[in-house]
Amino acid sequence: MLKNFLTVGGWTMLSRILGLVRDQLLAAFMGAGPLQDAYQVAFRLPNMFRRLFGEGAFNAAFVPLFSSVLTKEGKDEARTFARRALGVMLLWLLFLCVLGEIFMPQVLRLIAPGFLQTGERYALGVSLSRITFPYLVLICAAALVAGVLNGLHRFGIAAAAYLAFNVVGIAAILFASPFLPNVAYAAAWGVTASGVAQLGLLLWAAHRAQFGLMPLWPALTPRIRLLVRRMVPGLVGSGVGQINLTVDTIIGTLLPPGSVSLMYFADRINQLPLGVLGAAAGTTLLPVLTRYLAAGEHDAAHAAQNRAMSYVLLLTLPAVAGLLALAGPIMIVLFGHGSFTEHDALLSAQALRAYAIGLPAFVLVKVFSPAFFARGDTRTPVYIGIGVLVLNFLLNLLFMKPLAHMGPPLASSLAACANVACLAILLMRRDALQVSGREQFRMVKTACAAILMGVVLLGVQALLAFPSGLSLRILWLGSMVGLGAVLYAVLLHVFGIMNGADLLARVQQRLRKRRA
Repeated sequence: MLKNFLTVGGWTMLSRILGLVRDQLLAAFMGAGPLQDAYQVAFRLPNMFRRLFGEGAFNAAFVPLFSSVLTKEGKDEARTFARRALGVMLLWLLFLCVLGEIFMPQVLRLIAPGFLQTGERYALGVSLSRITFPYLVLICAAALVAGVLNGLHRFGIAAAAYLAFNVVGIAAILFASPFLPNVAYAAAWGVTASGVAQLGLLLWAAHRAQFGLMPLWPALTPRIRLLVRRMVPGLVGSGVGQINLTVDTIIGTLLPPGSVSLMYFADRINQLPLGVLGAAAGTTLLPVLTRYLAAGEHDAAHAAQNRAMSYVLLLTLPAVAGLLALAGPIMIVLFGHGSFTEHDALLSAQALRAYAIGLPAFVLVKVFSPAFFARGDTRTPVYIGIGVLVLNFLLNLLFMKPLAHMGPPLASSLAACANVACLAILLMRRDALQVSGREQFRMVKTACAAILMGVVLLGVQALLAFPSGLSLRILWLGSMVGLGAVLYAVLLHVFGIMNGADLLARVQQRLRKRRA
């Protein structure tokens, strides 16, 4: 499981790094203003549907069913099920896409009500949204094919294919902009083109795995009906985070122009650890839990759940401490260039700190949700999700005026904490989550190590002021990150959480195996 976790996490990290380059280009060319706001809303719409129908509810229902059919009935029956599911998905999404293209002005009035205050942002938002909306058909189909590859335990190629989004996006911004009205149009066309590339790569990978997925004509077979029954309640349950971010965007359009942009770039930094660890944990844990539970190996399922929790907290908690301590320098170094001013970067850093508070909760939701999905329960998360959505909306209304661009991120973080607390309590009541006292003590020591690291970084930052000049700033930030990493590793060793010598021996053993 750790190997698959690291494989998916490694590819996702590379994708996030390329995504960071893409975001830096967006910030440098468009800054934080009406043009950026319009593009971000146009991208948020298909991205929300991707998370809900593709990576979220559909995969949460599809992967356990597919894995179960593959284990019990063989590859031929599993392939037929996947092809039938792909046909149903494409028919539904094409219908949804046509409706979206026709009624996009009305849709934008709903998700970006603040744009109506200035006709320019509204008109541009409608045009860009019509360009990006077909992406949802392509990427949801790609998510299904990726789910099949994950069910076949081909995690690497499924994760690697998502690099195409950022590679194509970067190329579009750099090379297509001169031929279009502005950079926002180039970035929007890049989104849709990347969907074509991702779906093509995944279909090729499935063909290479001798698992061709030409869609079958839609038919509501008993198995497809079961898939739909499990998927519908999961639309909210597995997509709470995305729906909350969309609520944040709606509230953001009602704030001063540029607020959506400030929150977006803060969220992109927050998504580095969240995307890497959350995607790796959720992607690898769901098929593993499904397999153990199908075989009646409940102790092994509990052990897998606890390992996933341990891994993500070990890596997430220092990320929280680092982001809280270094948010300002991080945003200035990464985005404070071109049209995105240093003042914009510092405002965005305030939003980043608010997002970082909820980072462990955001990731743990990805760890706890598969425990329900693997047991065929997609209803419980939806009930919790509805409550979390209401809480997030109320907190947004409470925070939006006094906290401005920091309000929606803080509301999302607090709502995520409530979400993970409810999931954990219900899992424990059902004996689906069993954390020993030893594991709990280990988590407390991990948190202490992260807090100590953050305090030291704040102290060093007070002594060594942030310099001027990009090269010195990069050197300063790199030194601080390196100091934090070394200090955290030392504290883990001192607290007995990880043994440095044993870890080094394992790495050397793995390298020797690869050479052999």
